[in-house]
Amino acid sequence: MRFLVDECTGPMVARWLRIEGHDVFSVYEEQRGLSDEEILEKAYSEARIIVTNDKDFGEKIFREHAPHCGVILLRLEDERAKNKILSLQRLFETYSTRLFANRFIVVTETKVRFTG
Repeated sequence: MRFLVDECTGPMVARWLRIEGHDVFSVYEEQRGLSDEEILEKAYSEARIIVTNDKDFGEKIFREHAPHCGVILLRLEDERAKNKILSLQRLFETYSTRLFANRFIVVTETKVRFTG
């Protein structure tokens, strides 16, 4: 899969996704300071799923109807990189048969919610 990892989500998540064999653009590593609008545009034009813990993307997608190829929103109490990676790992293992593209997915430590 192709992902764009938001700056606030961090480079450790991006590195883990690469190790897992995914094509990853890391805002933190490659283009710090991109606005949310620029992130949405880049991810959409490159067919990437955004991985973020910034809830502003929900506003842009649901209220402003910004086009997207998918978003995984990490709403975790423990925002350490290790917990983000474990949460993504559980998501991929548990929902491997569901397509992540064009979906808005909210992940917490205990729940996963798919919309779109």
